Amino acid sequence: MKKKTRIGIIYGGKSGEHDASLSTAKAVIGEIDFDKYEVYPIYISKTGEWRMGAQVLAPIDDNKRLTFEQGGAAGVNAEAWAALFGSPASGEPPPAPPLSGTADSSASEPKPVVVSGAPAAAGAAPKMDVAFPLLHGTLGEDGAVQGLLEMLDVPYVGAGVLASAVGMDKVAMKKMFASVGLPQCVYRYFTRKQWERDRSFYLMEIEMSLGYPCFVKPANLGACVGMSKARNREELIEAVREAFLYDRKVIVEEFVDAREIEVSVLGNEAPRASVPGEVVATAGALDYKAKYVDGKSVMTIPADLPLETVQEAQELAVRAFQAIDGSGLSHVDFFLRRDDGKLLVNEINTLPGLTPFSMYPKLWKESGLAYRELLDELIRLAVERREERRNPKYGTDE
Repeated sequence: MKKKTRIGIIYGGKSGEHDASLSTAKAVIGEIDFDKYEVYPIYISKTGEWRMGAQVLAPIDDNKRLTFEQGGAAGVNAEAWAALFGSPASGEPPPAPPLSGTADSSASEPKPVVVSGAPAAAGAAPKMDVAFPLLHGTLGEDGAVQGLLEMLDVPYVGAGVLASAVGMDKVAMKKMFASVGLPQCVYRYFTRKQWERDRSFYLMEIEMSLGYPCFVKPANLGACVGMSKARNREELIEAVREAFLYDRKVIVEEFVDAREIEVSVLGNEAPRASVPGEVVATAGALDYKAKYVDGKSVMTIPADLPLETVQEAQELAVRAFQAIDGSGLSHVDFFLRRDDGKLLVNEINTLPGLTPFSMYPKLWKESGLAYRELLDELIRLAVERREERRNPKYGTDE
C-alpha cells in the first residue's frame, strides 16, 4: 500500500494578518484529501512560538482549535522543529524528502494519533515530506520562512524567497513591474525617517503628482491592513500615521476610477492564468474583515469583460508572475479604468487567501479546477520546484 505524503501546514505567525492565516489554514485542512495525505498542523503564535499539533483526521470547526491553547504547549517547539527539519538533538542533517512526494519508508513512523486540535505529544513528530506555509503577512509571506525551508532543503508550497520578498514589498514590486514594462498607476513612497525629516516636501509632492483622493498603505502588508483613503491633507497625514504603525515604509497611490479585476496564476516554469473575476467594494475599497472574516465582498465570476480584455488580463498576470520569478500560486490585481478601458497592474499576492469565500480558489473552480484538485496541484508543484533546484554546483571543484 502506498504511503501517504506527510504535509506540514504552517500558519499563524508574528503578523498583522495572523487571524487571516488561521482562516486560510482552517479552509485548507477542510478541503485536503485525507486519503492521500497525513496532515499535521504547525502553529506559530503571535510571539513567535512554534507549536505542533497531532495529526488531523478531519476538518477543524473552529479557528481557536488551531492554536492548541487547551492543555498548554510545553515542549512542542522541539516537535515542530523535528517534524520539519529532523531531530534537533541528533546533530545530523535532516534526511532529504523523496522526490516523488511520498513518505520515505525510512522516516520515523508517527505515534498513535491523539485528538485533533491538541498539541502533539513529546516524541510524536514524524518527518514532513512537504511544508505548506499559509503565513500571511510579514515573517511568513515575505521570504523569511521560505528562506528557512530552502536552507534545510524542505520542499514547500508557493513562491520562493525572491518572489515572496518582492511580492510583500509593494515598492520593490512596482519597480520590478516597471522594469518589464507593465502598466501601473502613479505612486510615491517614503520611509518613516524621510517623512519625519521632509514631511512638507512629501505632502506637496503627493498633492501635485497624485492629488486627492489617494490611497495610503504600509509597503509591507497585504489584506488591506493599515490602508486608508485620504480626501484632503488632514486625512493624508492621519493615514500616513496609521500606515506607519504597521511598517517603516509607506506607499501612496493615485485614486483610479476603475473596476477591480483579479486573475489567479498557477504553475512554476509554465504558469497558467484563470478566468478573470471582479471584486465590487461596497465602501470604496475592501477592508480586512470583508476579505477574510465574513465574506461580504461581492464577486463576479467570471468578470463581464470583452474577450480581448480577458486575454490581456491573463497575459499581464502571467508576465507579472514571471517578473518576480513566481512559483506555485499567486493572484494578480488589476484596475480597469472606466474612462478608457486600460488595464493597470495593481499588485501581485504570492499567498492569496484560500478561505471558502476567497477569489483565488473560486476563479480556479470556474476555470475547471476544483479546490481539492487545486491543493493536489500545489503540492505537486512544490515537489517539482524542489526537484528542479536540487544539486546546484556551489563552487569549483579542486
